[in-house]
Amino acid sequence: MQQPPGYVQSGPNGEQLVCRLTKALYGLRQAPRAWFLKLRQFLLSFGFVLSKSDASLFVRVSSALTLYVIVYVDDIVITGNSSDEINCFVQQLHNEFTLKDMGELHYFLGIEVSRSSSGSLHLSQRKYIRELLTLSSMANAKGVHTPMVSSSVLSKSEGEPLADPTEYRSLTGALQYVVLTRPDIAYAVNRVCQFMHAPTSSHMMALKRILRYLCGTLSHGLVFCPSDRLSLVGYADANWGLDFDDRRSTTGYCVYFGHTPISWCSKKQTVVSRSTAEAEYRSLAAATSDVTWLVSLLAELKVNSVDLPIVWCDNSSTVAVAANPVLHSKFKHVELGLFFVREKVASGDLVVGEVPACDQVADILTKPLSASLFSRFRSLLRVLPLEEAG
Repeated sequence: MQQPPGYVQSGPNGEQLVCRLTKALYGLRQAPRAWFLKLRQFLLSFGFVLSKSDASLFVRVSSALTLYVIVYVDDIVITGNSSDEINCFVQQLHNEFTLKDMGELHYFLGIEVSRSSSGSLHLSQRKYIRELLTLSSMANAKGVHTPMVSSSVLSKSEGEPLADPTEYRSLTGALQYVVLTRPDIAYAVNRVCQFMHAPTSSHMMALKRILRYLCGTLSHGLVFCPSDRLSLVGYADANWGLDFDDRRSTTGYCVYFGHTPISWCSKKQTVVSRSTAEAEYRSLAAATSDVTWLVSLLAELKVNSVDLPIVWCDNSSTVAVAANPVLHSKFKHVELGLFFVREKVASGDLVVGEVPACDQVADILTKPLSASLFSRFRSLLRVLPLEEAG
């Protein structure tokens, strides 16, 4: 740290000196890291174990008591199976640090949490979305039924280049945070993000349609409801060569735990796939990787999936290749992903099954859909208005 004006001292040979801090000051770059190291040391001394799957998660499990602590800089969420144990731990935190107890979780990092009488949780970002709409002068915009037109084909050469792309980039980046509780817009946001380097008027129109859709569905959010059978179930899908600029496909998958999706992804593939089966298999490999991580995380939480994890795919060739021990010549170039999924299937860690295209929930993450199909899959993703959360 540089010496403050009026207190500048030099070394014996006139060299410039700096201040060596004995305590991290708020606002400095290393302050969050120093705070986390101190908090981690405190938590470890009280019997918590740092998760290997998530560096912000601490777990303490005894014979009958379980306590979880999630840390984001200086915001902390504490939960467990005993309210008395939680209150006792909060008091221990009070004794060591100066903190403010906000009570039951209602608002965390822009995410609003509402509880129903049936025990369901409704996660939404109404306040955050309202701020975005106000920022873009679309607070009173007319709502639409879908975030993208079903016939929409965005291209980098379509439309006139924007004179100032700052607003486009700012809004597009902000929308990526909304996907945390709104998987229904994941594909649309992924598409507009692909043109941030050189956005055009057509891309801005597509972006504003997403905002209009959010304006009409402000009360929607992700619903977590109690389930009597907690199992990991994934859906993997891909659209083959739908991007006309480079003919790359889009991977889409979502993973349920019980009745609610807990992980989802809509992402452009890094290479061009030569067939539908190849594109679908890359998506299957991505979903398998995510399921593997979730199994590891649940094991640390001491929560086990009742049934063997299963990933559903609507391509029969992909399902057949996943179980076939013979390497087919058409799949030699996707060998690593091929063996990764096969190894999981052969070891009994995963089951790959075929699902009819009409029940493929991941369709909403790979392509623009008609209003009726979009509404159906959105409900299956448990994105519902607050009044239907119960």
